[in-house]
Amino acid sequence: MAESGAGAVDFGYLERFAAGDRGVVGEVLTVFLEQAEIWAPQLAPEAAGWRDVVHTIKGAGRGIGAYPLGDACAEAEEQGAGLLPEVRRALAEAVAAIEAYLAPARRPSQTSNS
Repeated sequence: MAESGAGAVDFGYLERFAAGDRGVVGEVLTVFLEQAEIWAPQLAPEAAGWRDVVHTIKGAGRGIGAYPLGDACAEAEEQGAGLLPEVRRALAEAVAAIEAYLAPARRPSQTSNS
């Protein structure tokens, strides 16, 4: 099992991978958030292809440093749909961590013209 650093996403991993280019990091994380909105409704045992979605999330999560999410997905792939609630929880935690990480960049600049 990979170490996740502190929390749901090891942002340092992605920052190193992107050679410190914060623009690339922001783009990658924004795409992940967009995809998460598509994946989340498909994380139900009755959803056709949930295993394919879990496999996709596993790779995407590990690719950005969301190791707990990748591990939850790997377990669900092996043990079945009973672990989908854990995948949904790990996905929600990764999304929350990403949103918090991106929040400072999304805030309007607080400069004064006086």
